Amino acid sequence: MVEIRQARTDADYEAWREVRIATLPYERCPSVAELRAMETPERLLLLAEVDGKIVGHGLADRSSESGRAVLAPRVRPEARRQGVGSAVLRELVDHAVAHGYKFGGCSVDDEGSFAFARRFGFAETGRQVEQLRAIGTEPRPPAPTAYRIVSVAERPELWAQAYHQVALPTFPDMDLAWPMQVTAEEWAGEWIGDPAAMFLALDGDEVIGLAGLISDPDQPQRAEVGYTAVRRDWRGRGVASTLKRMSVAWAAENGLTEIYTWTQEGNANMRKLNEHLGFRYGLTSITVRGPLPLQLAE
Repeated sequence: MVEIRQARTDADYEAWREVRIATLPYERCPSVAELRAMETPERLLLLAEVDGKIVGHGLADRSSESGRAVLAPRVRPEARRQGVGSAVLRELVDHAVAHGYKFGGCSVDDEGSFAFARRFGFAETGRQVEQLRAIGTEPRPPAPTAYRIVSVAERPELWAQAYHQVALPTFPDMDLAWPMQVTAEEWAGEWIGDPAAMFLALDGDEVIGLAGLISDPDQPQRAEVGYTAVRRDWRGRGVASTLKRMSVAWAAENGLTEIYTWTQEGNANMRKLNEHLGFRYGLTSITVRGPLPLQLAE
């Protein structure tokens, strides 16, 4: 019998992380401290137990896509097809509906998970491709003359400025079914990694672009590429390329061996830039969405 309970203690959060790492070993998992910092009344973390062993988990939360809830049940491979995922999903859906959400979904990375999602009424709305870059000897790019590059560690006050001057104007350019909705508080906490690894392009005191890396404490040799964007009036001048080359050089200087990113299939310009910088393709992730409440099959 499957028993579902809410994750509350630090030990519960660590158990939640263990399931996440087992099911998504190629993606960065937030630390316990980061999970604690993201706690809100809308956010629900669940653990699923069978015979006293934790075999699955769930996440329900407000998505960064406006009006949608994240609904992410995950089950260890050896415990699948035993009703665990269905039981977790039911709890997540109930929670999302209770908080007023009328749409939900997540991303799935394999055919079995995609079939599970379709069974419960979710439909594909887009795809993302994984791009990876091996790190070797990586020199820093030449210093630009039309603008300058600084790290957030050098100018920490500029991260909030980047939210207003770059992030908010460029979020609508992402190839998403729903518009992005990221609060200033989320930007200050969830969207920044090591300030020394986050780079900003400046025109005078104006932030015109940003890129960087978010380290993975569970796999310190790897890092995820953070949000990369350039203000529209500065595109086509090599700003994004310079920022990304700074990130690659920082990775080499700090002993990393690989960095990776997820790019929407419709974002051809970013995929081409990554290809030009030596990224290769990996997995494909399918974005699924559906109206709530779902007609949950038995």
